[in-house]
Amino acid sequence: MEERIGDRMIKITYFAHGTTTDNEKNISSGWNDVELSELGIKQSEDLRKKIGNKKFDVVFCSDLKRAIDSAKINFEGKFPIKKDKRLRECNYGDFNGKNSDVVEPLQEKFFNKKLPNGESYDDVKKRVNEFLIFLKKKYDGRKIAIVSHKAPQLALDVLLKNKTWKEAFEEDWRKTKSWQPGWEYELK
Repeated sequence: MEERIGDRMIKITYFAHGTTTDNEKNISSGWNDVELSELGIKQSEDLRKKIGNKKFDVVFCSDLKRAIDSAKINFEGKFPIKKDKRLRECNYGDFNGKNSDVVEPLQEKFFNKKLPNGESYDDVKKRVNEFLIFLKKKYDGRKIAIVSHKAPQLALDVLLKNKTWKEAFEEDWRKTKSWQPGWEYELK
């Protein structure tokens, strides 16, 4: 992290939003606001059961519908839910809503270079870093859940687990289909 505030630790549990209608069509949504599919709704309902009695002080989610809906299905009525634009997926620019077979190979090439009319993964990292600084100021010592997308999670890997972008992309659970009910991070 570029700026350190406070000396306590925040425990973050990251959750991926459920499958979307675009995911089922092999489309990379980016900033397009798409719906959860029936499978995505079921995944979110199943995740709620798997989370069980885990406690969080607050749940943050991206302001895109797929993350909001996943957060509501999982946590509504249990914990406060707050939307935050800094947790959005990468803006793929001209490639928002394009076939994933085209978009996926580009992502690794554009980690430090903006996609045409979009942003780079370094831009996402900057947004997520600003969000982490905000957490340290307002939620130090708390347990936080995040419901978001691929790019913010990879940015957390880079910022909090000291991975390079190359390592984050290579070790991404989406490539190995090794989904789990939450990923743990510590913000010191």
